[in-house]
Amino acid sequence: MEWKLELVPIPVSDVDRAKAFYTEGVGFELDVDHRASDEFRVVQLTLPGSACSIAVGTGIVQTPPGSVQGLQLVVADVEAARAELLGRGVEISAVQHFDGRDWRPGGGGEWNSFAFFSDPDGNGWTLQQGPARD
Repeated sequence: MEWKLELVPIPVSDVDRAKAFYTEGVGFELDVDHRASDEFRVVQLTLPGSACSIAVGTGIVQTPPGSVQGLQLVVADVEAARAELLGRGVEISAVQHFDGRDWRPGGGGEWNSFAFFSDPDGNGWTLQQGPARD
């Protein structure tokens, strides 16, 4: 049996602010923005090339805004991805490399180079450099 993770809900305090951050800042594409009532709205967003989407909205999760941490985006070039996010106005850490024992500044290869950012509510994201995939 094949299983696929399709959607990760992200708790936010302001849906329109989150929608703007994720589309304009991070580069997610808007899939759905549906309001069924004042108590229910879902905004589904997907990064180009990703099989998994995120959802922000009203009435979709009960967890507090900013409580999601450690979401990872794997990119082929963490320095280039960081520069793209900076160019879009996203505050993001410098690239750090974990050598298996310690953190040091700068990149260093597949799987061990990272940069970190948060959305306006404090939900935490990690950019991780992985191998280029076809």
